[in-house]
Amino acid sequence: MSSPSLRVSTTAHRHLGFNRSLSPSTPQNLFTLLSFPTSTFPKHPRKLAARSQKKQGKANEVGSIKVKGKPGNVWSVDNELAAQEKGKPTKRRGRRRVVKGKRSRGGGGRAVLVSGAMLMEVETVLQTQEPVIRPSWNTFSSSVSGIWKGVGAVFSPITAEMEPIDFGSRDEQLYDCYTLSRIEAVPSSSGGPASHVQRKINWVTLNPHGEKSNSNESGRNHVLPQFEAFNFERSDVMEEDVMGREPGLVFFEDGSYSRGPVDIPVGEVDDSNYYLSPTFKFEQCLVKGCHKRLRIVHTIEFSNGGSNIQIMRVAVYEEQWVSPVNLLDQSDSELDLKPFSQRKRTQSSELAGPWKVFEVSATPIYGEEMDQMVLEQENSVPYVYLCTEALKKRSLPGHAAYFGEEEMLDMQDATMLWLPGGVTAYVDVNKDGILCIGVGWYSDEGINLVMERDYGIDGKLKDIRSKSEMKRRWSDPQPE
Repeated sequence: MSSPSLRVSTTAHRHLGFNRSLSPSTPQNLFTLLSFPTSTFPKHPRKLAARSQKKQGKANEVGSIKVKGKPGNVWSVDNELAAQEKGKPTKRRGRRRVVKGKRSRGGGGRAVLVSGAMLMEVETVLQTQEPVIRPSWNTFSSSVSGIWKGVGAVFSPITAEMEPIDFGSRDEQLYDCYTLSRIEAVPSSSGGPASHVQRKINWVTLNPHGEKSNSNESGRNHVLPQFEAFNFERSDVMEEDVMGREPGLVFFEDGSYSRGPVDIPVGEVDDSNYYLSPTFKFEQCLVKGCHKRLRIVHTIEFSNGGSNIQIMRVAVYEEQWVSPVNLLDQSDSELDLKPFSQRKRTQSSELAGPWKVFEVSATPIYGEEMDQMVLEQENSVPYVYLCTEALKKRSLPGHAAYFGEEEMLDMQDATMLWLPGGVTAYVDVNKDGILCIGVGWYSDEGINLVMERDYGIDGKLKDIRSKSEMKRRWSDPQPE
């Protein structure tokens, strides 16, 4: 289900190109800590360029201070320095913002679209908010269980371009991957209903051509090997983990879910550990017709007391259910999914216009009135589930740019990544300081599935929304 593993791995950070410790204040649950297994990354990671920004030392941030001490007093210099520091105001974190990197001019490739946010206006409320029954864990675990075949890729959080995920036998960069997932519900130790879901994902990598061109110099199309051409019994294990009813997990009975931390560390900046940058991953899954699903994993770093938010990695996987978990022979089932490098990207005009939106939201309950014993027994945060239905209109983004142009673009306006296969991903902070991590999955039938996860300015999980949007189409033109 997710490319990154849920287990803490110290070597994984080196593979990413950034090697830093996690803050001691980081919430300690299975999912929040960033961890990638060794097999998830290239066999020769030192050849893959590091993409994280190096942090400058404090010597570069603060100029040298010269103080002339008093004659005959060896402690006078220290005393005067202490007096100066005492008079300085306490350093607090600044306004929360998403930090964007700069794109160099040298990265060719075909034009890739990023854009600003697409705002939605409510035109008509068809159904006001009403409570709904809390989804059943047993139904959810049954929906996700089985053998899943899929495709995956990694994209730049700055330009939305495909990035290499491995190196081949000739040290060539590879951009696509096939995955085979085995997911099954694990019965509880007391013999009751399943309390955890265990998953094991094998993978193979392919495609040295990337998304730059689908044809070679002679004009013939590059033909990638099919899924069935690989022996997954001998392939590398990309991930093996367990998912339980953890506090930051919100799930639905069709198998869709949103997974991440309940709290993000925010507050005053401590100069003693300025080099620590808590890093989390957020995994969100959308389900189409019960047998196909899309998983998007954002890896995000929070620095400067949570005020600077930097997206480190965006991984996308589309998977297809092929059989129950107890059937091991998969030779007869073919994968009906194209690698992401061979798919077209959705245009913003396809999502603009009127939509009929059905939304289910899950809001966590905080406060002293919560029963602490109940929390310890269930190991989860209680949620209130509400549903609503409305007619909405989505406007075109105010800023759009294709990264084939030569001029340098203002990346602070680039919020949405338009990825292949109808996939959209966005991380944005609104004017009230609410952090929204969202994913979308559009299909040619005019259906757009959305999952959004909001965090308040205090760093606490605020709301999770699952939306089913249907495009309003009329046989006759609408009267003006």
